Amino acid sequence: MTFHQSPTMYVRDVTLNVENLDRSLQFYKEVLGFEVARRTQKTASLITAGGDVLLILVQSSAMQKFQPRMTGLYHFALLLPSRKDLSVFVRHLLSLGLRFGSGDHLVSEAIYFSDPDGHGIEVYADRNPTSWNWRGEEVEMATLPVDFDSLLSLTTNNDSWEKMPKGTVMGHIHLQVKDMEQNERFYVEGLGYQIVSRLGKEALFLSDNNYHHHVAFNTWAGSYIKDKSDESVGVKAFTVIVPSIKARREIVSQLKKQGFIVEETEGKTFAYDPSNIIVTFEME
Repeated sequence: MTFHQSPTMYVRDVTLNVENLDRSLQFYKEVLGFEVARRTQKTASLITAGGDVLLILVQSSAMQKFQPRMTGLYHFALLLPSRKDLSVFVRHLLSLGLRFGSGDHLVSEAIYFSDPDGHGIEVYADRNPTSWNWRGEEVEMATLPVDFDSLLSLTTNNDSWEKMPKGTVMGHIHLQVKDMEQNERFYVEGLGYQIVSRLGKEALFLSDNNYHHHVAFNTWAGSYIKDKSDESVGVKAFTVIVPSIKARREIVSQLKKQGFIVEETEGKTFAYDPSNIIVTFEME
């Protein structure tokens, strides 16, 4: 599958503002099995067993606590290599006594929980794309109960979760917004993502190369929520991998036409989305 490699446009890593770096590192190492690739006093990069950086944590003394009714992160989603990996992870969560939610989305099976700061986390495994049901340009998704008897039958208690497996990727990012039209202009008209599912005027799912979604956003918290600030606990930035320099130039041009701020400094190109999240455009 090429849903998370060039020439597909996908999310590679997410940067989170956290209130207490030590507390967050303990959680991400013990619960999710990440390793620390690089750490300073206020930042840390987290990698999988394969060495891929998927998360960057940043602590600031002026950090404002997480607020549920604020633009920014709804959840980031870690895509495991296989359904068996998801089975092992569920057994791990059960052994820790960590409470979690779940959903069978037809295209995938997912587990949901939050980190100590309130960041939403999804850990999921995709079903075979040949089983996804497309109706024209939209993919069928739902939220049904996960068949845990079937899922857990793939493993036993002897299968232990130690590290985030090699091959795990940042499957998608789901944002909480207050203006659907502005975000559609940024991510569809600007970046060029295709709409693959629309839930009325409340949620939009976007993808490239016929994935079920690389980016999503919703207004379920309402249209009058607060705007995130640079010092708010929550998502600070994420990286979108684009297939070529030409594609990046086209994105920059389209975003500027839509009236969004784009900056190109020190060899980096990034823009601010309608929720003031930094979206950086890089190539593999």
